[in-house]
Amino acid sequence: MKRVVLCIVGPTASGKTELGFLVAKQLRGEIISADSRQVYRHLDIGTAKPTRQQLREVKHHFVDELEPDEHFSAGEFGRKGREIINDLLRLKKVPIVVGGSGLYIRSLIDGFFEGPSGGNDVRQRLNDRLHEEGAEVLLAELRRVDPVSASQMLASNARRIIRALEVFELTGVPISNVHQHKIKIDFVPLMIGLQWDRKTLYERINRRVDAMLENGFLQEVRRLLDLGYSETTNSLQTVGYQEAIARLRGETDYETMVELIKRNTRRFAKRQLTWFRADKRIQWMPIPEEGNLPSMAQRVIERYYSSVT
Repeated sequence: MKRVVLCIVGPTASGKTELGFLVAKQLRGEIISADSRQVYRHLDIGTAKPTRQQLREVKHHFVDELEPDEHFSAGEFGRKGREIINDLLRLKKVPIVVGGSGLYIRSLIDGFFEGPSGGNDVRQRLNDRLHEEGAEVLLAELRRVDPVSASQMLASNARRIIRALEVFELTGVPISNVHQHKIKIDFVPLMIGLQWDRKTLYERINRRVDAMLENGFLQEVRRLLDLGYSETTNSLQTVGYQEAIARLRGETDYETMVELIKRNTRRFAKRQLTWFRADKRIQWMPIPEEGNLPSMAQRVIERYYSSVT
């Protein structure tokens, strides 16, 4: 049988977590979560993590593994994820990658060299500049030394901006050039994309935000702040958390917060779709309006079996 790794991708609120769980149960596989925020503890409601029951029934990797202020990168995810994949394939288990973080998935299935690390000194100096001068100043600097990388970032991507400046300072080479040094990949990705009608997807996003708030999202954010995590912590530089923090600080009213979370989540989903549609390997699976998950899971499994034989 071929060394095939099933990847279920798509924008936020497209049903990836639920579908991946059903597929993993039937294939007796394990899930590798390609979500840059689900890896952090305490960020549960706002990241739509798998339920406790799902986590008990199916092994999930990269869920609840780090504290919110710990550093984690796409390069680390790719390196550790490939080790897990090789272990699972050796044990004749099915690895199933599930997530919407395009850079993490690219790092895992394509491999790219992350470049050297300057340790705490260089990174701390850049972080100090971030707080003193602001992300826009650092992004402008990155545009001068690495316009390719800068064109793919927003000022809100502070950690990625700092990482790109760090690599350039250490090597004199733009990180966009460093990423061209590919790592040998010894498996074939089978990429399934969940394709919803845009209007239906946006309705799902709006309903998810309402459900998050009903389930105690504001209380989750308050607990994170009470635990001592700063609003500038990288893991909290996330749609939903920033708007909730502004509400808790008294900077917006409740209704404004709700509308901002919904709007910014829709915009995030649009950016995810733009990223994934550029990858021609993805086999897009149109989702019927009723979203019959067991039927969808069976279709994914059929595609998997046809690819490994």
